[in-house]
Amino acid sequence: MSDLATITIEVPGAPPIRGLTFRAFRGESDLPALVELMRATEIADGTFEIIGVATLANQLANLNDFEPERDLLLAEIDDRLVACSQRLRTIRDGTRIFDTTCWVHPDVRRRGLGRAILAHAEERLRERAAAEAEAGETRPAALGAWSRDTIEGQTALLAQAGYVQVRWFFDMLRPTLDDLPPLELPDGLEIRPTTPDRAHDVVLADFEAFLDHWGTRQMTEVDARRILGDPETDISLWQVAWDGDLVAGSVLPAIYPDDNAMMGIRRGWLDRVAVRRPWRRRGVARALIVSALVELRRRGMSEAMLGVDAENPTGALGLYEGLGFRVHRRSAVYRKPI
Repeated sequence: MSDLATITIEVPGAPPIRGLTFRAFRGESDLPALVELMRATEIADGTFEIIGVATLANQLANLNDFEPERDLLLAEIDDRLVACSQRLRTIRDGTRIFDTTCWVHPDVRRRGLGRAILAHAEERLRERAAAEAEAGETRPAALGAWSRDTIEGQTALLAQAGYVQVRWFFDMLRPTLDDLPPLELPDGLEIRPTTPDRAHDVVLADFEAFLDHWGTRQMTEVDARRILGDPETDISLWQVAWDGDLVAGSVLPAIYPDDNAMMGIRRGWLDRVAVRRPWRRRGVARALIVSALVELRRRGMSEAMLGVDAENPTGALGLYEGLGFRVHRRSAVYRKPI
């Protein structure tokens, strides 16, 4: 544990809540409390994306340009974790994006705590951006955030802080896995299981396919480790179209038992849908999605969800609608100039 993790951090503008203190991340011992905080916020917000300790540990260990002790701020009331902010820096479309994500326990909302930790994160990110500029960095920079439009308190907070919506994303739901269309794969391609020795190749092909999308960033080995090291990653679910020994495209489904148990549903996710440029416009994505839905149904799922950029340049939105998916909820990417 570093010296930073043992000291109290001053957060200007923090609400006068008895026993409220702020500190840095202390390592593995903080993970269970962080998971419980995230679980409480997900349930309160109706998003139900429940993760466990092992998944969170893998995520924190495999984020680019991220140091948990530096980039996490924890808020406690009498040693009970009640809020957290996370700061990330990425390069997207040639712009330095300094993102903040905040979790505030529903028991302490509407008291100014979220506003205070967001402002604190912004100040630290501005300092980092300024230091980079002084060192010669010339790429433009912006503050960033993300929110579902159903989380009214969070969207209001971002608006009050000067953030504006710059891009919409949809979660799309297929409420049944019945009446699936036929699986028609282009000649010369085949769908076959992903073996552990080829999983890394599938992930790299997926990264390549997204390079021409909005908000793209250069993915690294750290990102591959985060996907392949996640205990919830099940490569036996993956649907991959092979052209000989080459990955033409892939759909990477996932089943999240804790989410499903919490909501009383049987939902599978198509977490990533990707076709590499030489194989586009040939029906590869459609075939892979149908194959993924068939497999999810075989695993006992009764519905499927996926996410899409509302302005996706490859026509993905129309493809998904044609396969029976409908917009279920909306999210927005927010930006604020530095």
